Amino acid sequence: MQKNPENDFFIISHRGASEYEPENTMSSFKKAIELGTHMIEFDVRMSLDRQLVVVHDKKVNRTTDGKGYVKDMTLDELRELDAGNGEKIPTMEEVISEFANKTKFVVELKEYNTEEKVLDIIRKYNVTKDVYIVSFYKRILKKIKYMEPELVTGLIKFFPSYIYKDCSYCNADVVAVFRSFINRKLVKKVEDKNLILFSWTVNKKDIGLKMKNIGVRGVVTNKPDLME
Repeated sequence: MQKNPENDFFIISHRGASEYEPENTMSSFKKAIELGTHMIEFDVRMSLDRQLVVVHDKKVNRTTDGKGYVKDMTLDELRELDAGNGEKIPTMEEVISEFANKTKFVVELKEYNTEEKVLDIIRKYNVTKDVYIVSFYKRILKKIKYMEPELVTGLIKFFPSYIYKDCSYCNADVVAVFRSFINRKLVKKVEDKNLILFSWTVNKKDIGLKMKNIGVRGVVTNKPDLME
């Protein structure tokens, strides 16, 4: 895992600066970088015509003016939707190509069978050392690690149960746990297993400071300026 200049504590912008701009849009990512984020996090799904698109939910209902499942819509159809303030749903390649060398990336894979296309884009733009691949799905991470051992991978969990067993299964380097379940005991346990611990989702400065002070290595936040 690469070192971070800010005392090894990472600010990871959740779907970009999603407190200030529409989530998972180019404007949200630009805003996050302007606010000094260390990494931008975004979600990847597959469209009907097998394009990797940046959207969190299975359906477009919540985040756009449209309705329906992402998997049932072509890229062109998804492009017609308003993702907020006139923004369009971007592709993964657009995000990587636009912001490569400007920030690092945390890419959450929401679906199986996206792994090969995701790796193709990472390799095309030579950003292997600047990308963390994360997921709730252990089999996705196991496959990614097998196909590209140099990539940092992270398992997302709500509860901190079976951390070592689950991370060992998929060879994850990082584990991200919901903030309410993180304490010094968990930090020590994770460190003893040579894993990196992130917390999600932290939008209050006092909680961010608490996470940093007890040894958490980074927070996922909707506010890239959280710690100011």
